[in-house]
Amino acid sequence: MSKKVIVDHEILASMHRHALADFPNECVGFFFGESAGEAKKVTEYTPLENSKVGDQRRRFEVDPKDYMAAEKYAIESKQELLGVYHSHPKHPAEPSVHDRAQALPFFSYIIASVSETAVQNTRSWQLNEQNEFEEEIITNE
Repeated sequence: MSKKVIVDHEILASMHRHALADFPNECVGFFFGESAGEAKKVTEYTPLENSKVGDQRRRFEVDPKDYMAAEKYAIESKQELLGVYHSHPKHPAEPSVHDRAQALPFFSYIIASVSETAVQNTRSWQLNEQNEFEEEIITNE
């Protein structure tokens, strides 16, 4: 059975708007919710500022203070910090070598491939036990 990430249409549309607004740079944000078995249900998201110094067109970075604040918020709101979403301007919605090097095994990574005018594709990934990305199904149910 494939793992899935359940994302309400409006939350996904908001992530897409963030990706388009930050184009040509990579956008980044966290998403929260709950996990049960092979499914993660996203109930909330938080856009972040890409703190990468230098070329933000090809990389994103999360400020450690933002990560700590997100963990605290998840605990206080009785949710889980499920993962990170980010965009790949003019590149496929597949993890890069840099994404793999930064990835945490328990997070899901929603990646939106974005052009100047539209989101081309959105996919979700999670590291497996062999430290390789496996695709998760994005659904709204």
